[in-house]
Amino acid sequence: MTQPADADARRAVKPVICYPNETLPLPDLALYRRAFGTARKTSEVLVPPREAACFHVPAGHFFRISSVDGPQVGDLNLWNAADLSERFYSGKSRALHGTHLTVGERMWSSFPTLRPMATIVEDTLGWYGMDAYGGAVHDVIGTRCDPYTGNLLSGAQYHHCCHSNLIRALADETGMSMAEAEPHVHDVLNVFMCTGFTRDTGQYFMKASPVRPGDHLDFFAEIDLLGALSACPGGDCSSEHTSDVAACYPLLVEVFAPSEGALEGWESLAVNGYDRTHGR
Repeated sequence: MTQPADADARRAVKPVICYPNETLPLPDLALYRRAFGTARKTSEVLVPPREAACFHVPAGHFFRISSVDGPQVGDLNLWNAADLSERFYSGKSRALHGTHLTVGERMWSSFPTLRPMATIVEDTLGWYGMDAYGGAVHDVIGTRCDPYTGNLLSGAQYHHCCHSNLIRALADETGMSMAEAEPHVHDVLNVFMCTGFTRDTGQYFMKASPVRPGDHLDFFAEIDLLGALSACPGGDCSSEHTSDVAACYPLLVEVFAPSEGALEGWESLAVNGYDRTHGR
């Protein structure tokens, strides 16, 4: 393939940030942290290895996802508890914040609401940053391991990948059939997973997660949430993400209620203000 004469000049053009985020509504992290300091635990769910489980978090409450027993990554879905059509939009969260989320960044909801669903208030892996391979933790670039891609690549019929786990958990929680639940399962926040893109081919990669027992990710619920978390069958994803032989461990989800008055002045943000006329 012949390069054009100005190939180097074209490559040298400086990039422009697609969505400058300086005007995003900022979370009041100081308020959230003070409120979390007053909070009491109201419930917990232990997600078994290679399975998923659902949990509920009222608006203004907190939830924590913790590593227990051994290094383990998890795939997180969030919905508006009263309307499953409003759900986490990983692509727009990635466009607004970057490929990996951490403290002060938010999980945004799908169109047409496009509002914060949850805000990260503490990340014990925040020290990791970006490594020499371009890897970082808590990504919004991977979609979730699923049986369709596995079948496409190897002909496998594997039922405990995160996509299937999340479907079973949502069906059990809501009483929907598996067929009804599947369209509601969506691209995830890969909690604790260490990922990036290779420098030469641009391929999505994973590597052993730096998570250890006791590490946790804390969220503030900006609206009433239904969550589902899958303990990935890849364990720490050091070698593969769909496996019956990888060492896998449970993940703990805890929900906390702040004391009365601790969030005085706070309210959920309104749904997106676009008028939805689309030029007509």
